Amino acid sequence: MARIKGATMTHKRRKKMLKLAKGFYGCKSKHFKMAKQQVMKSGNYALAGRRMKKRQFRNLWICRINNAVRPLGMNYSSFMAGLKKAGIELNRKMLSEMAINDPKSFAALVETVKNA
Repeated sequence: MARIKGATMTHKRRKKMLKLAKGFYGCKSKHFKMAKQQVMKSGNYALAGRRMKKRQFRNLWICRINNAVRPLGMNYSSFMAGLKKAGIELNRKMLSEMAINDPKSFAALVETVKNA
């Protein structure tokens, strides 16, 4: 039985790695060893970025809600506490969208929270 050589798989693997490294600066897109290292590091950065995106959006929603309730005579923390007491279960994303797109109903919601 003939011996199977691994050159085709090795070539395929290297080609795949260099394809992932396309667009990287200098040797990092040309040389296999450097490309492999940079692709691994880039993957770590991408994972961290996906985690950070969630935090940044939550932060943005909180800022929007806070800026919307300030003119109505409340602050963010008392507004959220009032929502909990009133039994209103709206998430921060929906509250911020409401504050931007429908200020009248948001003001009515703030009045409901004040009464609770």
